[in-house]
Amino acid sequence: MMTDCEIRNRSGERIDHSFHPGFRADALVILAHGVTGNKDRPQLVALAEGLSARGWPCLRISYAGNGGSEGRFEDSCITKEVGDLQAVMDMVPDTARIAYVGHSMGGAVGVLTAARDLRIRLLVSLAGMTHTADFVRREFADVTPGQGFMWEDENCPLSETYVNDLLQIGSTLAAAEAVTQPWLLIHGDADDLVPIQDGRDAFEAALVEKKFLAIPGAGHSFDETSHPQLVDAVDEWLSAAFGGN
Repeated sequence: MMTDCEIRNRSGERIDHSFHPGFRADALVILAHGVTGNKDRPQLVALAEGLSARGWPCLRISYAGNGGSEGRFEDSCITKEVGDLQAVMDMVPDTARIAYVGHSMGGAVGVLTAARDLRIRLLVSLAGMTHTADFVRREFADVTPGQGFMWEDENCPLSETYVNDLLQIGSTLAAAEAVTQPWLLIHGDADDLVPIQDGRDAFEAALVEKKFLAIPGAGHSFDETSHPQLVDAVDEWLSAAFGGN
């Protein structure tokens, strides 16, 4: 379905992606990362491989400025990534029902996109960021935008674009209330980057068919012991919404 296609965002930047085939040709699961991440984060690879083995075609993407995608990291922010995701969906055949799985900041991208774009038929948040302004203030209060770096990583400059965007969004709660798609929220109760309360707050705001799964002992990026739980939970949610074998 998406093996050889070239995907470019509205700025003309190429979006790097990896496709995992599956026999359910009428569905596509798009998986995306959080800030400083890319499509090759272990939890995304494990989830895509697990779902593909159960028949779900999966597409892992790196947002512009991240991983092997074109663009500058300094331009990366939630608002731009919403546009990137819509550009990806533009390339998906109309016959395929789209499920979106977003990790961390990619979860915020999913909520904001799903609230306005019904091409997303099912939503999954993995350690999804809800309170974006709180996140920026908590993690980068002592870093000067345009001069310092995220978590002292010189490959990840903290830009004014990023900070201002997350401050302006504030939180995704209003978008959460507007989501109409079935929504699965998964969060580790040992997450020290995006508190599990972010997930609980989004869950409480949602007015749709929804489920919240807390994974005991799992941190922000989950781990090899929790990866099978992610696969089982997302597969079950997909099967309930899109039909089983």
